[in-house]
Amino acid sequence: MKTLYRISLILMLCSPATSCKHDFLDEKALSFLSTSNAFKTTEDFDASVNNLYGLVRSEFYTSSDWQPMHYLYRTDLAVKVAVGSNPNLSAEFGSNGVLTNNHWSQLYKIVAEANTIISRIPASQLSDANKVMFEAKAKFFRALGYRTLVYLYGGVPLVLNEIIGEKTDFVRATKQEVLTQITADLKFAAANLPGITAVKDGEASNLAAQHLLAEVCLANGKFQDAVTAASVVIDDPATDLMKTRFGSRSTVTPGDVYWDLFQAKNQNRKTANNTEAIWVVQLETDVQGGSAVSTAMAGNYQLERVHVPLYRDMRVNGVALFQWPIGDYTGGRGVGFLQPSKHFADEVWQSDFNNDIRNANHNFVREVVATNPASPFFGQKISTQNPPPGANITFPSRVFYPYQSKATTPFNHPASLYVNPGSSDPIKKYELKATAGGTFADQYIFRLAETYLLRAEAYLGLGNAGAAAADINVVRSRANASPVLAGDVTIDYILDERLRELGVEEKRMLTLMRLGKLYDRVKKYNPFYGANMEPRFNLWAIPQGEIERNRSAVLEQNPGYN
Repeated sequence: MKTLYRISLILMLCSPATSCKHDFLDEKALSFLSTSNAFKTTEDFDASVNNLYGLVRSEFYTSSDWQPMHYLYRTDLAVKVAVGSNPNLSAEFGSNGVLTNNHWSQLYKIVAEANTIISRIPASQLSDANKVMFEAKAKFFRALGYRTLVYLYGGVPLVLNEIIGEKTDFVRATKQEVLTQITADLKFAAANLPGITAVKDGEASNLAAQHLLAEVCLANGKFQDAVTAASVVIDDPATDLMKTRFGSRSTVTPGDVYWDLFQAKNQNRKTANNTEAIWVVQLETDVQGGSAVSTAMAGNYQLERVHVPLYRDMRVNGVALFQWPIGDYTGGRGVGFLQPSKHFADEVWQSDFNNDIRNANHNFVREVVATNPASPFFGQKISTQNPPPGANITFPSRVFYPYQSKATTPFNHPASLYVNPGSSDPIKKYELKATAGGTFADQYIFRLAETYLLRAEAYLGLGNAGAAAADINVVRSRANASPVLAGDVTIDYILDERLRELGVEEKRMLTLMRLGKLYDRVKKYNPFYGANMEPRFNLWAIPQGEIERNRSAVLEQNPGYN
């Protein structure tokens, strides 16, 4: 009887009314998110765009205390103290290096997420206007990913659609083909993203796209196009350099407008009326999604930890000079991995050492007061340029060197990081917990001062040194620096001015590799790396693992690498 019942049930299910197709067995995602029901609504696409912001923040700022710093180490700007005096650049830039492999993977994640958005738009429930908007957002991020890849590796596989299954036949596009695609993506983004006054703090706008377009046009040798794109940003009525003190700590002394630019809560347009900000990565402490936390270093932008010296270990005749970690101009909880090159710390400032506000001691810290009562130097200023006899200082040294205060937030760390916030003692009041080490301020990805320097570079490429000098002098005037003469403007002068204005804020590796100047500048200005620097390092190696996994086609290696 049971057998007859089973046969009857099967016949019923296979009747013409019900069909005997297998699709009735298919799982339908009605109460959970899957590939079959994702990317339908505005909320779905917003979630994916938010993930792109997170991927960018991680790649360039928060993934660890070392990976974002790859954009600063091994350049003319700084040395990586922890590696000693003879870094193995062949291994670091090579096909099995952590440097080349990690960034390839992270950057292609940005590209892949952007491609998924673009590929899913046609079948979505978005309005026509929103379809264009999300395409513009995705193309902006895809352009950002490919811009970074093409500077670092040259021509790379150019993938423009979502990849669903296994693919093992990637081939490299030419550098020109990649730059052409980036330019097309950025032009679409610039035409369709909202204006800078319409977006929320942290969101990319049409002007962010124009700024990046100007940079990419420079990489492509399209100097007039770079001038045009940069001028859109500079001439917009909503943008201007900040020229007077502003923001949350504008009454603090010593200080100036340059110092104000980097204080916590001062980076954003809407909350601080900062008209210089073009695009700012958001870092909120102890807020869900804000990345930064006060209970650990993971998730923070750890520039304080990496760039600020390890004052704890600074000694004169064996006696410590400083208490540590303290949130004053000894820099919080620095551990001294990223020391400025002598070129950055000294040589670029020689003509305006005392009057350029960017080199003032509160901006580029060279003197600090000894805070250890047990030291005979207690209460005295200690200079990095002339340390006391008996100091344990060599070059490079983790314990005592000039550093840019924009890496930290002096006297203004999050309240939850202070050990004794209510103390009346001027030192104990700013004593920090061991979980300090982050830079607890939002970070500029693009700001207007850089846009001026990009346009100056474009004018120089057009042979108009007068216009280039005029743009540079807009930036130098704000800094109270003497104007540069047109006859003195060269690409190396502009690169030095970028050091003065942008310093550790800049992703210096990208600038030098965009120009093909990594080898030349490091060889000339950073002897710490110079002895092992080779011309082939102007491009990183293609990761060996990518070449080996690509079984169905040849993914060619860059010249000079095995």
